[in-house]
Amino acid sequence: MKKVLIIGAGPAGLTAAYELLTQGKEYEVTILEQSDSIGGISRTVVHNGNRMDIGGHRFFSKDPQVNAWWEERMPLQGKPALDDRILNREVDTAPGGPDPEREDRVMLCRRRVSRILFENHFYDYPIRFRPETLRNMGLITTLEVGASYLAAQINRLPEDNLENFYVNRFGRKLYTMFFESYTENLWGRHPREIDASWGTQRVKGLSIGVVLRDMWGSMLQKKNRNVETSLIEHFFYPKLGPGQMWEGVAAEIEKLGGRVLRNAAVVGFHKSAGNRIEALTYQKDGKKIRAEGDYVISSMPLKDLVAGVENVPAAVRQIAQGLPYRGYLTMGVLVSKLSLTNQTKLKTVGNIVPDCWIYVQDRQVKMGRFQIYNNWSPYLVKDLEHTVWLGLEYFADEGDALWRLSNEDFRQMAVKEMVTLGLISSAQVVLDTHIERVPKAYPAYFDTYSRIGELIDYLNGIENLYCIGRNGQHRYNNMDHSMITAFRAVDCILAGSTDRTSVWNVNTEQSYQEENSPKSEAVNH
Repeated sequence: MKKVLIIGAGPAGLTAAYELLTQGKEYEVTILEQSDSIGGISRTVVHNGNRMDIGGHRFFSKDPQVNAWWEERMPLQGKPALDDRILNREVDTAPGGPDPEREDRVMLCRRRVSRILFENHFYDYPIRFRPETLRNMGLITTLEVGASYLAAQINRLPEDNLENFYVNRFGRKLYTMFFESYTENLWGRHPREIDASWGTQRVKGLSIGVVLRDMWGSMLQKKNRNVETSLIEHFFYPKLGPGQMWEGVAAEIEKLGGRVLRNAAVVGFHKSAGNRIEALTYQKDGKKIRAEGDYVISSMPLKDLVAGVENVPAAVRQIAQGLPYRGYLTMGVLVSKLSLTNQTKLKTVGNIVPDCWIYVQDRQVKMGRFQIYNNWSPYLVKDLEHTVWLGLEYFADEGDALWRLSNEDFRQMAVKEMVTLGLISSAQVVLDTHIERVPKAYPAYFDTYSRIGELIDYLNGIENLYCIGRNGQHRYNNMDHSMITAFRAVDCILAGSTDRTSVWNVNTEQSYQEENSPKSEAVNH
């Protein structure tokens, strides 16, 4: 039996373990997870009967393998969910699929609604040029946006930073309205200090031109039209949150004979003379334990990985040590009433605003985004018809002033900001709160990131090491991208290949998010 050590029980690590155990019978698989939870940043936190999705995880992919994998684990609903029934709302269902009112192992089909809150007005996210958008902007601002975009098309800027990337696609006026302050809040750096690679991986094909094409196609009700990922109108979502998917996968792995060790933090790697990792050391229950393996699949942050490897060249170690990350804090807030009024035509329970999440563009507050869990799944909320369950998101560096705030001080600040933004009338409507701190949630694209190619070359020289996932590659991957890196790593191991080009090439192709095949669209409704 060949021993495979997998670091991290997030989507990437769990996918790799499952694929190895089901495709190859000669592998002994052990997952080492430093925390006591399953799912990484895709976990679900339960607090007093309410469930928190701490990142907001849409289950949508243009990769047929990912979609089939999700559907096998959790079939699409065959009957309406609770809120659909209350509102008598039509929803896509699968013939013979499970009834979410009777079964938990079920994937819901949800309507994607996401907007920007800017100067007390709502704007679609991404921006769509609809009558209400133009009305909110006003004639003068609309003309400025149009002129700015045309100017950007005539005088293209070199895309050597994120600011220029955005300006080229949206014009400087829209950039300053909707991208500049939010990006600076997210990363703690001005966009001109951030590598344009972040834009190419997150908003690739999105631009005013794409928005206009999508709007035109929608108006004409064009069938089988290509849809940019950020413009999708529906997505899948596990009944009890994303953690439900990954907790289920972990249970399947253990049934297949794999081991999932929680509270097992990897602290060191031991290389052989042949430049292979022959063993690693992890800490559990106050003890350091050595584990030998034939292969190592790592989703741990590159900074931590390299710090634990023996005899790393000084230049490589410097690059790894300088890689930046951004963490965030999510505060779940249970309220009796939202002050935001639903001015859309979309029906909701309690007539709350229909958004899954809302981006905050207001320099008066530190809040970056908030989720409305009621709209993700009615089963995330203990009392759907009488309460609203929110997730407020704040971006921070580990150890900075915001990160160090006590839970009570943070709660008071966040509730005050909710009043400032008009989300609630007063602190009296707040019924309960819960705070989660998530370190290294976002790999950042500045400082030594410009030299990451040197680091990758070094890691690829360790023949039995495969780096996967968001932090494992220091790449702002979506959940499906992280899963695909796991697929490709397993393919390499099964084929006996040490060429990891396919693993590192995930989420780098310009066409990945821009093109949607008819087959994939059918899967995703």
